Amino acid sequence: MALAINLRADNVSAFEIERLWDQVADYEDKPSMRTLAYRPHLTFAIYDPPEIEEKTAWNAMLSASAGGVQLPIAFRRIKWFVGPPLVLWAEPEANEIIGRWHASISAAIDPAHCRPHYRPGAWTPHCTLGTRIADAKTKDAIAFAKSFDRRIEVIFDVVDCVVFPPVRVIAQRELPKGIP
Repeated sequence: MALAINLRADNVSAFEIERLWDQVADYEDKPSMRTLAYRPHLTFAIYDPPEIEEKTAWNAMLSASAGGVQLPIAFRRIKWFVGPPLVLWAEPEANEIIGRWHASISAAIDPAHCRPHYRPGAWTPHCTLGTRIADAKTKDAIAFAKSFDRRIEVIFDVVDCVVFPPVRVIAQRELPKGIP
């Protein structure tokens, strides 16, 4: 099992991302995001226990987000990570708060313990839309991503710590409303 710390959207604003999940599922060999039974999110770090304990990860997230409020994050582009399999994701507009939170987590827990793609200098903030793009549908999935021309704003209102698979929330805190 792995351990992740995330920023999650647990409100109706997440509907547009979930709708994209359903559209992207058409390119997958089987739908990946609905299968998670977990809301849209941005992951700051993934660790493989037993090196990092749940309490250590959760305390790093609490410290990073201390005084934080619900974050409106806008998405204008869909991008992809080359696989196999290809992964489609929504790219958040630049947001200094999520960058600051990531840096705080990396300062609290030695990044050498984090999976390589989540380490400083390698981390790409993203909201995953599909992780199982079928090889035969890669070109169509990329065309879909390139054709995306909308702006979606999602209010991220919860920080959490989860273990997976399957996703199980082990700690969470709702962020208060306010001005970021």
